[in-house]
Amino acid sequence: MVAAAALAAVLAGCSAMRLAYENADTFVRWRASSYLDLQGEAADDLNDRIDAFHAWHRANALPQYAALAREAAARAERGISPDDIVWGYDSFMAQARESLREAARRIAPLLDRLTPGQVAHMEERFAEDNRKFARENMKGSDKERRRLRFRRAQERLEDWVGPLSDDQAERVRRFADETPLFDELRLADRKRLQAEFLAIVRAHEATRRLADAATSWQRGRDPAYAAASDAFRAGYFALLADLDKTLSADQRRHFVARLRGFAEDFDALVAAAARERAAPEARPQ
Repeated sequence: MVAAAALAAVLAGCSAMRLAYENADTFVRWRASSYLDLQGEAADDLNDRIDAFHAWHRANALPQYAALAREAAARAERGISPDDIVWGYDSFMAQARESLREAARRIAPLLDRLTPGQVAHMEERFAEDNRKFARENMKGSDKERRRLRFRRAQERLEDWVGPLSDDQAERVRRFADETPLFDELRLADRKRLQAEFLAIVRAHEATRRLADAATSWQRGRDPAYAAASDAFRAGYFALLADLDKTLSADQRRHFVARLRGFAEDFDALVAAAARERAAPEARPQ
């Protein structure tokens, strides 16, 4: 769905991100329906809750993302420091937690009404996701997995700054080789979170407990996973700081333009949502 939206955006000459966001509610409905085996009024209730969350996100989260993108562009233009990278990560995570809490609060009453059969269906879908995760991230030797990590990191970075030089790519390769492989620990943590979520749903306690659980996913982590995750993040932050020092003028322009483009897209989405809210009030009664 998102890939199709992005392609349509390119053909139409408008922003892929903006069009993808405009279709996010459809995508979320499709994804949610694959986990929640709902029919009739329950399915309608899910759609209403998704629509309400999407409206909340437009009104509350998008203005924050626009402000963050503008601030990030200003920092990128002058050259980012390690403190800037930490600021960006912390700011994004704060917004993500707020949205997760709101989404959990809105969906929780519906989850409390699921039958044992519907919960079992959701558990099966989690198991399928875990098998897919293992296929995509835990296949092959350590050398092959590090090569895959390098390719993925390079692709993401080039999306932000354009093609990397040989020296820059070599720095990315060192990051891929030196940071720990911990996908087995990631998978174990996914299963832990899924089990905790299913326990809440089976106990019909989502309304009371899910919002807090959704924003405290790090609580209860295996210390080995926490240590590996911290080491990986520190290595990635160091990579970003080192690469920023080597950006060419064209790469920096590309980077800043990407961030400003996101800010403009977020602003346009906020303005469109405001017009939609005002439209019914402007219609003659």
